[in-house]
Amino acid sequence: MTAYFITGTDTGVGKTRTSCALIHALRQAGHARVVGMKPVAAGCDWVEGQDGHPGQWLNEDVVQLRASSSLHVPPVFDNPYALPDAVSPHIAAQRANEIIDLAHIEASFHALKQHADAVVVEGAGGFIVPLCEMPGEWSTSADLAQRLALPVIMVVGMRLGCINHALLTQEAILNRGLTLAGWVANVVDPDMAAQEANLDTLRARIQAPLLAYWAWAPQVDAAQLAGSLRLP
Repeated sequence: MTAYFITGTDTGVGKTRTSCALIHALRQAGHARVVGMKPVAAGCDWVEGQDGHPGQWLNEDVVQLRASSSLHVPPVFDNPYALPDAVSPHIAAQRANEIIDLAHIEASFHALKQHADAVVVEGAGGFIVPLCEMPGEWSTSADLAQRLALPVIMVVGMRLGCINHALLTQEAILNRGLTLAGWVANVVDPDMAAQEANLDTLRARIQAPLLAYWAWAPQVDAAQLAGSLRLP
């Protein structure tokens, strides 16, 4: 069973885009049952139930992951925590009176492993974004990645400041004993100055292969991007 943890140098850098492209690439490589997982999604809309099914909080990233996946599972497994407010997960959880339990997420992940050929786990926000903050307890997305012990793919949002963000994120990943399987350069600022020079610096400094470089092209969907994504 193949699995990866997708993290980013910040929020809004293309983690979902990369996760969906990876799902398509894995399917194209011969994995029949591929599923995306978004353990914690903050920023959801309420969707009324149909045909006797209950309503649910639904996040757009989760919608995209499910559309890309070839294995479809109950929401409790691929999105254990769906939180209404689009803020840091630990704040969203507090507002929703939820406690994000890493053991529960881990159990959901292992349940997916029993049925899938490949699982793509998309983290929330940046690598060390807080997931749970309680007296005497503090957990982050990095703690979740450690707990799942998956190779990490880092999405670098190509814009001013990306070198610092990428190298700090790499340091945090490696210091936790995790494998950095590769990275994706995703242009999020079409007017970024010295883009090629920044990319050259990142190539030299990141201790993992560049899996894809995606220029500014928001109209290109994940299935099309999969063809330019090199599997780790």
